[in-house]
Amino acid sequence: MFGDFSSNCADKKVTPGKKLSYMTEFSNLGLDPSVLSAVEAAGYEKPTPIQIQAIPPTLEGRDLLGIAQTGTGKTASFVLPMINALIRGRAKARMPRSLVLTPTRELATQVSKNFTNYSIHSNLSMALLIGGVSFTKQIALIDRGVDVLIATPGRLLDLFERGRLLLSGVQIVTIDEADRMLDMGFIPDIERILQLTPFTRQTLFFSATMPPEIERITNVLLSNPVRVEVTRRASVGANITQIAVIYKTMNKRFEFKEKRQLLRQTIKTHESSIINGIIFCNRKADIDTLLRSMRFHKIDCTAIHGDLDQSLRTKVLNDFRNGTKRFLIASDVAARGLDIPLVSHVINFDMPVNPEDYVHRIGRTGRAGRNGIAITFVNFNNIKSLNEIESLMKSKITHENHFEKKAATTAEFQNDRSQQLRPKNNVQNKINSTSKTKKRTPTIGMGDHTPAFLTTEFTRQSSV
Repeated sequence: MFGDFSSNCADKKVTPGKKLSYMTEFSNLGLDPSVLSAVEAAGYEKPTPIQIQAIPPTLEGRDLLGIAQTGTGKTASFVLPMINALIRGRAKARMPRSLVLTPTRELATQVSKNFTNYSIHSNLSMALLIGGVSFTKQIALIDRGVDVLIATPGRLLDLFERGRLLLSGVQIVTIDEADRMLDMGFIPDIERILQLTPFTRQTLFFSATMPPEIERITNVLLSNPVRVEVTRRASVGANITQIAVIYKTMNKRFEFKEKRQLLRQTIKTHESSIINGIIFCNRKADIDTLLRSMRFHKIDCTAIHGDLDQSLRTKVLNDFRNGTKRFLIASDVAARGLDIPLVSHVINFDMPVNPEDYVHRIGRTGRAGRNGIAITFVNFNNIKSLNEIESLMKSKITHENHFEKKAATTAEFQNDRSQQLRPKNNVQNKINSTSKTKKRTPTIGMGDHTPAFLTTEFTRQSSV
C-alpha cells in the first residue's frame, strides 16, 4: 500500500547514487540553492530525520504519509520542497498554486512564519486564511493571486462558498496534524476540499498517530504514497521528568476547589525550578475560573482557548513567549504545533481525554534538548486513565500520593459537608414547622366561609 522509505531501510535509494545514510546535510537533499541559502540564514545546519526522509520523495512529486510527533521538524519537511517546486511559475487571481491545511489558527500562523523565513530569496506570495481576522484583507490577497494558501478548513470553505476562491489550480496539498483534524471533526471538510482540487495534485499527509479513520482517508485520497515514520508511536523524550500526583476527593462538589489548592501547592513546591509553565484544562469554563483564582492569589498568568478573538489569542501567546506572563492556562489548542521552546513545566490540571493527548501536551516541555517536568493531577478514583497512558507509552510514570494533609483533613471535609447540608435541613424544618402551625388559607372567591373539603384539597395540592 505504501512506498518504503522508513529509517530502517537506509540502503534504499532515494535519488540515483544517494543513500539516506549519506544525507546528513541539507545540500544533499536536492533543494534549490536559493532555498538552501534561506535555510542557512535561518541558522539550521543539519536536517532532522523527518526532513531527511520526507524531502527527497516530495521533490520527486510523490504523495507522502508522514508520521512524526510535534517538534521533529516536520513543518520544514513540507515547506522546503513546496517552495522548491513553486519557485518557477506564477499564481493567477483567486487560484492558489499550493494549499496547507491546519486544524488551528495558531498552527496555521506558525506555518506561515516558517514559509516567510524559508522563502526570503524567492518571489513567492502567501496568504493566511484563519478565523477571527477581517475577510477584506484576506480577499484582497487572494484577488492578487497567491502561490501558497495556508488555512483552517472552515475559513477556506467559507471563502470558497462566497465565490472568492478557486481550487482548480492547486498543485500541492498538505494536511498537517491530520489526527487532530479528526479529533476536531474536520475530516468531512478535508474530504470536500480535496474533491475541489485537481486529481493530479500531489498530496502530503502528516499525523502524529494513525487512527483507523486516518488510515481510511489515506487509502482513498493518496496515490501510492511513500510512508515516513521517524518516531515510535507516543514516544516521550527521556529528558522529561513525569510525575503523577494522586489525590482523593471526599466530596465531588469540592473537587475543583481542592484542585486549585493543589495547583498552588505544586507551584510553590517547584518554585525554584519553574521558569514558566503551561497548565492544561479540558473545559473552557474551567479555564476562565482558574484564571480568576490564580490572579486572586497573585500568581502571574494568562489564558487561551478557542473562544478568544484571534487578536487576543495572538497577544496571549506573545505575552507567554516573551516572558511577560509566567503561566499559560490552556485548552488542547496549545497542545500541538506551537513553537514555545523554553517551557520548563507542563501541568495537566485535568487528565487528558485521550492518552495520545497526554503525549502532545507534555511535548510542550523538554524541547530542543532541554530538561522539562510534566506533572499530572490524577483523581484516586481515576487511576484507570493513568494506566492507559502508561500502557500507550510503554513506560511508568512516577506516582506521588497527595491526600490533602493540610487544608482538607477529614474533619474539615466533615465540617464542610455539614455546612453544605445545614441550609437544606433548615429549609425543611421551616416547611415542617409551617405546615403544623399554618392556618387554613381561604380559597380565592369564597370569602371566609370556604367549605372544609375545598380548603383541604387546596392545601394538599399546594404542598406537592
